[in-house]
Amino acid sequence: MADKIKIEILGLSTGQAQSGSFALVLGEMDGRRRLPIIIGMFEAQAIAIEIEKITPNRPMTHDLFKSFGDHFSFTVTEIFISELKEGVFFAKIICEKEGNVIEIDSRPSDAIAIGLRFGVAIYTTDQILNEAAVVINEEDEDLEYLEKTSKLGHEEASKTTNNLDDLTADKLNELLEMALEAEDYERAAALRDELNRRN
Repeated sequence: MADKIKIEILGLSTGQAQSGSFALVLGEMDGRRRLPIIIGMFEAQAIAIEIEKITPNRPMTHDLFKSFGDHFSFTVTEIFISELKEGVFFAKIICEKEGNVIEIDSRPSDAIAIGLRFGVAIYTTDQILNEAAVVINEEDEDLEYLEKTSKLGHEEASKTTNNLDDLTADKLNELLEMALEAEDYERAAALRDELNRRN
């Protein structure tokens, strides 16, 4: 199996290209690669609730999974974003009971929501990061720089929701940089996918 790279949740941003979608932004622990994954509203809510340590009035689906684990004496040991096929991410929930390890296939959003409830680490592979991540430069993390460029970046990048086929690779890369500067990770993911499709 390929070497696993530990990643962490950096944030959730609301989708601007598609109503009801969110970009879950993951980042490698000791690096500058960022992995945006587009998820639905309910999955984003399940992740946000656990990050903010909010207790809902009634258990959500992912809380139910945690209760099952507690009552039937199995635990989750890690979350592994294992594959990327045609722009779709796949994950595994690694469980253990009495020394037996079981891998359960899952969507990354569900796996991460469950992993948060068990307090376990998230991993992926270098290959997935190389293929799907965007790299943040030092200047991109400077707040003053972001404030100056985010408005322009969003306005320019927002014009690219459609007709990506008509743009050159250079233009796509330029717009990708603008989307990153504007912290529009959903659009950045769409531009990245278009560039990957052409390679």
